[in-house]
Amino acid sequence: MTAAPHLPGFEDDELLAGEDLASEPAFWLAHLLLALGHDVEEPEAYGIARDAYDAMVERLFVTETPTLLLRVPFRHGHTACVVYQNFEDECDTDFLVHHPAWGRFGFLGQFGPHGSGPGLSWPELVNLARSEGDPGAEGLQDHAQRFLLLLPALGDADTPVEEARRTVAEALTAVGFRPDSVGELAAQLLGDPEHQPRWCLTPDSPIPICSSDYSPRQIPLALGITEAQARTLAEALRGH
Repeated sequence: MTAAPHLPGFEDDELLAGEDLASEPAFWLAHLLLALGHDVEEPEAYGIARDAYDAMVERLFVTETPTLLLRVPFRHGHTACVVYQNFEDECDTDFLVHHPAWGRFGFLGQFGPHGSGPGLSWPELVNLARSEGDPGAEGLQDHAQRFLLLLPALGDADTPVEEARRTVAEALTAVGFRPDSVGELAAQLLGDPEHQPRWCLTPDSPIPICSSDYSPRQIPLALGITEAQARTLAEALRGH
């Protein structure tokens, strides 16, 4: 792993770029299920060796390890970031959006003892997974990996159930899960859309807000950036 560049809000952390973990199926099992609070009793059911899975959990959630950063660059110079932070008494996984011109980050949510979310609608998740970052931008480029990295931030009552399950299953297969395990796991990861919040636009911002009381996106994402920056971010989230 290599040192990651500066990220506002994490000046005191030693950040390491963690994109090399994306080549290991054990990472995806830990990232997707532990972030959502699900225990993994039989990683072998997904085609992942127990010792590989246990080693990955140790790597992600041990206090002594530096803070890991995984990135999804997308349009107009933006980057979605997932940050694994380990403290003495808890572990947090933060989902953020950053642009070098902001001097701050936009908060998508957190998984940990004081979690919050969701942070992405279904169209936003799909657009970020398929988006192209600036030439030379650091981070994940594979569409399946980008999609799965940000999947825990999803929460949207208008998620198209069959399309979403198919998309998740295909992504899981692409990163190395047993094909006969991905259908059930996809349904588990998506949950029931009927119990998810909705997204809407308001006259105050071009960036959609979320109806959930627990979502940081009850207010516009990256509140405090300029109007021009907000419009550019809104376009990027729409895939434009």
